[in-house]
Amino acid sequence: LDEDQNKIEVVVSEEHLSLAIGRRGQNVKLATELTGYEIDILTEDEESTKRQEDFTKKTDIFISSLDVDETLAQLLVSEGFSSVEEVIDTDKSELLSIEGFDEEIASELMERAKKYLADKEEENQLKIEALNVSKDLTQFELLSKAMIVKLAESDIKTLDEFAGLTTDDLVGYFEVKGDKNSKVIGLLEEFNLTREEGDQLIMEARKIWL
Repeated sequence: LDEDQNKIEVVVSEEHLSLAIGRRGQNVKLATELTGYEIDILTEDEESTKRQEDFTKKTDIFISSLDVDETLAQLLVSEGFSSVEEVIDTDKSELLSIEGFDEEIASELMERAKKYLADKEEENQLKIEALNVSKDLTQFELLSKAMIVKLAESDIKTLDEFAGLTTDDLVGYFEVKGDKNSKVIGLLEEFNLTREEGDQLIMEARKIWL
């Protein structure tokens, strides 16, 4: 249960998958209407694979962005860190509480995280210019440079085009295909926006647009 993202992940055995989804997805749809949560139904094997892929993905992010070895990166993920931003935003005492971490390691990690994000900000600015993003979209303060780049790479380069999107377009959604509950990836899904945050972005853009 992810209350921040308004999502529920349900794990069932293979033989109960069709029953959980329901004919033409009716069980999932009704449960979504009743709870107000997005519901993703996975088999036990799919859930295990998903968790392993997620762990590996986060580990690789720390290895490449902070220039650390695999063991240290895995330690960060095991302790609940999932992004470089979290390394900066956390209290240093949280890093010091990790077994094997001392003051020098914690300070170095935070400095590397700050440098990485500063470099990414500069890189994103150059991409925005190269992609010819309109001024009205770059001045929309609720979007970060990284978000604007992601949108522009999907050919959303003006505030009008952004305001014409839906929350589902931004955060993704599930649709039933056969007996599977398939995920449609949102344009800004990697930024872990809640549906409320997605709604706010669209509404604020439409206020300016109108």
